[in-house]
Amino acid sequence: MSTLDDKTVGEVIAIAKREDLGDGDITTDLMPSPDEPATFQLIAKQAGVFCGCELGPRVLQAYDAAIRLCWFDGVEDGMRMGDDPTTLATLSGPLGSILSAERVLLNFLQRLCGVATLTRAFVDAVSGTKAQVLDTRKTTPAWRTLDKYAVRSGGGVNHRQGLYDAVLIKDNHIAGVGPERLSSTIFEMLNRMHAEGIVPTFVEVEADTLAQAEALFSVTGIDVVLLDNFSPDELRRAVALRDGLGLRGKVELEASGGITLETIAAVAQTGVERISVGAITHGAPAIDLSLERV
Repeated sequence: MSTLDDKTVGEVIAIAKREDLGDGDITTDLMPSPDEPATFQLIAKQAGVFCGCELGPRVLQAYDAAIRLCWFDGVEDGMRMGDDPTTLATLSGPLGSILSAERVLLNFLQRLCGVATLTRAFVDAVSGTKAQVLDTRKTTPAWRTLDKYAVRSGGGVNHRQGLYDAVLIKDNHIAGVGPERLSSTIFEMLNRMHAEGIVPTFVEVEADTLAQAEALFSVTGIDVVLLDNFSPDELRRAVALRDGLGLRGKVELEASGGITLETIAAVAQTGVERISVGAITHGAPAIDLSLERV
């Protein structure tokens, strides 16, 4: 889905504009000719992955429909930027409008580029394996659509959007349920799901131990088993157990829990299909961008 189709994006832009602009840009209002035409260039000052082609024009239009943004040839979401400064776009329009929009535009784009850049680093680290890098719900409040847009731009894959589109039964949902009762408990929950007419995009259940994973492999209707905080050796054993039961291609395995750039390659090499990494959204540093008048 395009970020432009999500109403929450417009709401976030409006909040950001109101937060910064308030009742007006009192500094720009002091200029002798704030309506004079001006041209600026958007420049990336460090290496990274660009994200924001969809969002940039929408932010500017919230300030002044007369502002025009023209991306340079080859600039697209997911594009790698080198160490040398990279000119990304030209902005033209009323000087005062561009100056008022400058910081909010850069705040949005720098954050998006940061998430896309960190995601790409994790994706590159699992290159050559069958594992995909997924995001989580550890996103900036109200920014989930944008954070997930940036993850896709960085080559990652979106997990569920929220609590409403997929079933993910985690440890707190089944706390106190022993391995001997786990499969029957999950079976009852899935029966309730069908009885209530719930049609999720997928069904996933968390396992904290190999014994729990083995119990879950006996339950029909589970699409993904989430292996939380498993060591690489435990992950390999879970993959072998799943495959030995003839469930490869039917039940995917997802590793999660404290996975870093230093450890993700070893996790991917165990044979899991999915690796969820909260850090790609909650731990991404902004990429340095600037607007410079020409």
